[in-house]
Amino acid sequence: MLKLKEGFNGERAIVLPKIIVDLLDKDPLASMLHITDIGYYPKAEHHYIERKEAINQYVFIYCMDGCGWYCINGNRYEVHANQYFILPAGIPHTYAADVNNPWTIYWIHFKGELAPLYAQNALHPTSINPEAHSRIGYRINLFEEIFHTLKNGYKTENLQYVSSLFHHYLGSLRYIQQYREANNDSINDNNAIETAIHYMKENIERRLTLKEISEAVGYSSSHFSLIFKKEIGHSPLNYFNLLKIQKACFLLDSTDMKISQICFKIGIEDAYYFSRLFSKIMGMSPRDYKKTLKG
Repeated sequence: MLKLKEGFNGERAIVLPKIIVDLLDKDPLASMLHITDIGYYPKAEHHYIERKEAINQYVFIYCMDGCGWYCINGNRYEVHANQYFILPAGIPHTYAADVNNPWTIYWIHFKGELAPLYAQNALHPTSINPEAHSRIGYRINLFEEIFHTLKNGYKTENLQYVSSLFHHYLGSLRYIQQYREANNDSINDNNAIETAIHYMKENIERRLTLKEISEAVGYSSSHFSLIFKKEIGHSPLNYFNLLKIQKACFLLDSTDMKISQICFKIGIEDAYYFSRLFSKIMGMSPRDYKKTLKG
């Protein structure tokens, strides 16, 4: 296997030990579907994986931002933001980040008797675009719960809980319309402000322009900016920054992520800019904020 560029700024990953994977293969519940590796790579510049020897795991990649590509069975596929794909087990493949606009990805290797079912029709890139009833933020939180549970150790209960969560996670993608309709009363389609705020939350890991937010609700930039500020008291982009820092505070409160990892999770690549923005909004640096939590 050829593997280039390890160690991306803000990356997180867990590789389950072989002895644990062997136990999962035999567990009555987890053997149906279980994770072997999981991670998050923000702006994964020069990321390149070539597996000439097939592996016995399925490879799930969810591109949140940027672009990439993959090759399998002699076919090449381009991947863009808000798309995912699943590479089948047992077939050599190659995938990589785009040279000019490298992807930010959530990725999972998985196995199990039900793995082929969840991988059906997922070989081609599938879009999960933010819209009025999308629940992308909820799915990201689900990923984080899976990651955090595995990070807490490999007790049988932890592993079985992760397997159950992962069924839900993949189900939210395979049955995306039903997943969205199950919560379709949370957004009022006629309320452009609520829809815009929802759109911001669904794209918290990206950098959005005023034009992108305005187009999401079908308004011109100037008109939308005017009604948004009148209703909320902040410009759309300033409010988007408030949401980003709110998310950063939540991550500082509830996880052990490093500050350099958190800034990528809210779509800010420059840790110094993140620190300045956080200090401006919160009145203290992220590091000082973290210290107040310990007190």
